[in-house]
Amino acid sequence: MVTDPIADYLTRIRNAQMANHRIVEIPGSNLKKRITEILYEKGYILKYKFEDDSKQGIIKIALKYDPATKLPAIHSLERVSRPGLRSYSKPQDFRRVRNGLGISIISTSKGVMTDKEAKAQNVGGEVLCNIF
Repeated sequence: MVTDPIADYLTRIRNAQMANHRIVEIPGSNLKKRITEILYEKGYILKYKFEDDSKQGIIKIALKYDPATKLPAIHSLERVSRPGLRSYSKPQDFRRVRNGLGISIISTSKGVMTDKEAKAQNVGGEVLCNIF
């Protein structure tokens, strides 16, 4: 039984990249689907597909690698807020990831979005993870 599904999601992506896999399959949820959409919009993954099965569904993610160096597009995935220690932040207190090169994914009252989008809409929330 997984107690932290977001940490499991990030770990599956991290492990697949370390093993140079092209595709990773992850059990689905609405929160994971939205995080996957954000990763695609920001150019961290090639493409994704949501498949329904008899249970919760599956998210298939095609990982992105640099063609010249064969290094993954995602250098770092780190979980910020976790079940034992939640991390909430106001829009003016959002920390920059890698001096503004990375993104934070925030769960707000207006949905899951990046830190820049949340700051533009002036909403705070739970900082789920940092990606660079």
